[in-house]
Amino acid sequence: MPKSSAPRSAPPPKDRRLLPLLGPAFVAAVAYVDPGNVAANITAGARYGYLLVWVLIVSNIAAMLIQYLSAKLGLVTGDSLPRLLGERLGRPARLAFWIQAELIAAATDLAEVIGGALALHLLFGTDLLLGGIIVGAVSTLLLTWQGRGRQRRFEGIVITLLLIITIGFLGGLVAAPPSASGIASGIVPRFAGPDSVLVAASMLGATVMPHAVYLHSSLVNDHHEDRPPQEALPRLLRATRIDIGWALGLAGLVNIGLLLLAASALAGVEGTDTIEGAHAAISSALGPAVATVFAIGLLASGLASTSVGAYAGSEIMSGLLKVRIPLVWRRLITLAPALLILALGAEPTWALVVSQVALSFGIPFAIIPLMALTRDRRLMGEFADSRIIRIGADLVAALIIGLNLLLIGLTLAPGSGAP
Repeated sequence: MPKSSAPRSAPPPKDRRLLPLLGPAFVAAVAYVDPGNVAANITAGARYGYLLVWVLIVSNIAAMLIQYLSAKLGLVTGDSLPRLLGERLGRPARLAFWIQAELIAAATDLAEVIGGALALHLLFGTDLLLGGIIVGAVSTLLLTWQGRGRQRRFEGIVITLLLIITIGFLGGLVAAPPSASGIASGIVPRFAGPDSVLVAASMLGATVMPHAVYLHSSLVNDHHEDRPPQEALPRLLRATRIDIGWALGLAGLVNIGLLLLAASALAGVEGTDTIEGAHAAISSALGPAVATVFAIGLLASGLASTSVGAYAGSEIMSGLLKVRIPLVWRRLITLAPALLILALGAEPTWALVVSQVALSFGIPFAIIPLMALTRDRRLMGEFADSRIIRIGADLVAALIIGLNLLLIGLTLAPGSGAP
């Protein structure tokens, strides 16, 4: 009787095998918890209580779909969205597209650097300009961890900052637990007058950040480094869906938590439509310890989001112009406008509003080409978007673009009460 061979060890659990594939979505998710989102969500909760919880739920679903399309495009083609656009556009169109993308990158950095500078001011009384310089220097240092062979270290740093953001922004809920009935009522879609529509438009319309859409298609390939074989794509796409679900689920939880914190502790309090006002109100209502934890979360938000924004700008330039310059130089280029505005003494809330309007202009340029590419069977083959995905993406695009146009119109209208 032949001797039986030694038993083979059991394969690792599926989630264990997928774990090394996760990470890119957590970097992209930082865009959804930047200082601009913090101000918008606290404003919504302080003004309207639990009314607009449903807006954040819809926002998160839309973000998950758009980010998945970007990641899928990168995995299937092995190229980034900017590079694929650069190959399809003529030189004049390519330059024009790059200019608008650079302006969007600068606008993104503006909000994030100002948010980080405000955090340092709240924590240590630091002058805003000095705070902006410190945020720029630290974020530049973080970017030195990004690069071939070091991508997972960079992802690890960003994920750590994301966890600090989560603790900082959700810590107040322990001191001011939200109402379960209030949350349940906030899931039902409704408004409370024209101003609530405007606040909802600012929350939903600015959800899909252009630089995160461009970047995610690069992140997935930088994470894997070597081009995966065709037969591995279904597994990688499954891992990507899990990655996005966890990462954007966490970002959505943070945003909803900010709204719930404001609804439970700041409802009806004046002046909470600025980050400084929200911090003061949190300190008054929940104590200085909770306010300090909030400010630490804000600082982590500014550092993480501005580092990711600089990374995105580098990928945009490389893809559209086929020019790659060191990330440190990229960082200095996009940092300059934010520092100039701080040096001129501009009111931070005004600067945040202007940056959000600029981002609104850039969203269609990111999501419309993305959808056109992911449904192209000549490019995507069997992984081209299904009919259901196409319908869902069209609805998301129409909703986001429509609300951004509404937000722009209401913000720029004479006598606007835009937040």
